[in-house]
Amino acid sequence: MSLVEKINADLKTAMLAKDDVSLRGIRAIKAAILLAQTEPGAEKELSAEKEIQILQKLVKQRKDSITIFQQQNREDLASKEIEEVNVIEKYLPQQMSEDEITAVIKKIIADTGAAGMKDMGKVMGTANKEMAGKADGSKISTIVKQLLNN
Repeated sequence: MSLVEKINADLKTAMLAKDDVSLRGIRAIKAAILLAQTEPGAEKELSAEKEIQILQKLVKQRKDSITIFQQQNREDLASKEIEEVNVIEKYLPQQMSEDEITAVIKKIIADTGAAGMKDMGKVMGTANKEMAGKADGSKISTIVKQLLNN
């Protein structure tokens, strides 16, 4: 079952259950997918990688909003964003732990022969491809920096 089919089925379920939290999150996903499909030059069927990128972008946007809302002491708005993040994350692959990310990056560093910060781009490119959707890019970047500085 593709992501679009799963989203449509879950949307119907949420509507029947009158689950407002799920409805908000699922509608956001559906809107983002429709936008991606209707972009000039876009294909009708999105690849799995593109779907994951869309979901990650939605989560990142909401996490940024949460930070801003909390700084502004708007817990009511922050809580809505947190609820949406929880719904959207259900459609992402299982996230890797910090230890798993570190192990993968150590292997990439060994394979590429990276010797310092000058090789960060090479390591990041490979790491982002290998862990797409399974780990946050900023977390990968932080770990790569730590390992290349040691």
